[in-house]
Amino acid sequence: MRHEKAGILLANLGTPDAPTPAAVKRYLKEFLSDRRVVDTPRWLWWPILNAAILPLRSPRVAKLYASVWMEEGSPLMVWSQRQRAALEAHLQLPVALGMNYGNPSMKSALDSLMAQGVTRLIVLPLYPQFSCSTVAAVWDCITRAFAGYRSLPEVHFIRDYATHPAYISALKASVERAFARNGKPDLLVMSFHGIPQRYADEGDDYPLRCRETFNALTAALGLNENEAMMTFQSRFGREQWLKPYTDETMRQLPAQGVKHVQVMSPGFSADCLETLEEISEQNRDFFLHAGGTRFDYIPALNDDAEHIAMMADLVKPWLDGLAS
Repeated sequence: MRHEKAGILLANLGTPDAPTPAAVKRYLKEFLSDRRVVDTPRWLWWPILNAAILPLRSPRVAKLYASVWMEEGSPLMVWSQRQRAALEAHLQLPVALGMNYGNPSMKSALDSLMAQGVTRLIVLPLYPQFSCSTVAAVWDCITRAFAGYRSLPEVHFIRDYATHPAYISALKASVERAFARNGKPDLLVMSFHGIPQRYADEGDDYPLRCRETFNALTAALGLNENEAMMTFQSRFGREQWLKPYTDETMRQLPAQGVKHVQVMSPGFSADCLETLEEISEQNRDFFLHAGGTRFDYIPALNDDAEHIAMMADLVKPWLDGLAS
């Protein structure tokens, strides 16, 4: 009789191995070669990517990574590994971390779980709001990784958790701590990672899921429509992305009488370049140079105990009756 055993795969985007141009170039090439991320025809995209984007962006982005690099490594990797260890200790089950791009690869994570005898796999992409460019890319990566296997585990794939009560509760507690520490701001800005508007027009429900997170958290905090707003960051290229743009908003708010903002990025489960450098540094500068007086960044949930408990809540429905 087969011994049943559950295991959890935590999946996230990925990060360069080092804050160097060579490492960043390797990472960006893998990331920007994924059709889920950039769907431009290959005959057009390859020359642009290899002749212009990678040579020009890699040195600049490497400097940005260096500015936020932690002693143990990339912030995203450090927090993700802490999440993995904390969830494994919480559940007393195998938990592996796999990245869509870079290391540890999705295949190495799955190989590790299969070597431990896992027969039921619960996949938790650490993207609270579904997008074809993130969660669907995890799905693609897993199917490729399993292509050579003779036997497959039972797989349960968690699409997203945009309005899960434990997620909203953890975000609420985080914001309330920030308000207690820094005072209630004139405006709370929730900055989500952007996607091209075209993706949404073609059926990606990401902006809807972001709006549902925003509405749920705003209601939980008891804020009115003038005390919170949502924006979208990290656009790339010339195509129109979801609006309003975070950077443009930061430049406009002081003229509208907003002098103190607190900004969070609820779509990021762990702090990374896009939160620590783009939001906490770049957008802070935009706001203060435009006449704002105070800008506070509210960190991602990272390895907060409520965040780990939320992850456990998400996977528990598929754990009942299985041995560890």
